[in-house]
Amino acid sequence: MRLLIVEDEKRLAVSLAKGLRAEGFAVDVVHDGLEGLHRAGEGVYDLVVLDIMLPGMNGYRVCAALRAAGHDVPILMLTAKDGEYDEAEGLDTGADDYLTKPFSYVVLVARVKALLRRRGSSGASPVLRIGGLSVDTAARRVVRDGTEVALTAKEFAVLEQLAVRAGEVIGKPEILEHVWDFAYDGDPNIIEVYISALRRKLGAATIQTVRGAGYRLVAS
Repeated sequence: MRLLIVEDEKRLAVSLAKGLRAEGFAVDVVHDGLEGLHRAGEGVYDLVVLDIMLPGMNGYRVCAALRAAGHDVPILMLTAKDGEYDEAEGLDTGADDYLTKPFSYVVLVARVKALLRRRGSSGASPVLRIGGLSVDTAARRVVRDGTEVALTAKEFAVLEQLAVRAGEVIGKPEILEHVWDFAYDGDPNIIEVYISALRRKLGAATIQTVRGAGYRLVAS
């Protein structure tokens, strides 16, 4: 599978490319919207990771131009914005999914793989199910035993990070790196605040602490 990353934040683009290559993908990177449109239009890519705020041509226009030209390559849009209007605009231009910065790298990989699996079909958005808990990663909706649970954006990001690797132990450094982006240099104990909040909302037994190692999301 060949991926194209169109992202002008070079440090982020390099980090994403490195990680996706480690997952077995062939990855090309460009930092300009016009170049991204040209490369994506060649038709050699299986998926495009497309930032919205780009020099030359913004991601909305790149996406719209690709769709107008008949290209059906899956597009995962990245943006620092956060709001229903921005998401609606991105999806209206033909994007297949939408991810707000800062985001979990593990979640990005899960979204990429889900889009590749769904290519050419009209399958539903990926929903992660762990016991009585369901996490809709596209709609950002969490349901516990049939009841929707309201989470803040950061609480959802932490839960999503745990949910995509349910049953595995995830350490604080991984959560910090993927949920707080690549340059967070604050107090790592901030994670405990969000874990506590999630336990209050989802049930104390949902997230286990593995002393000295990290946290594990389990069915409860």
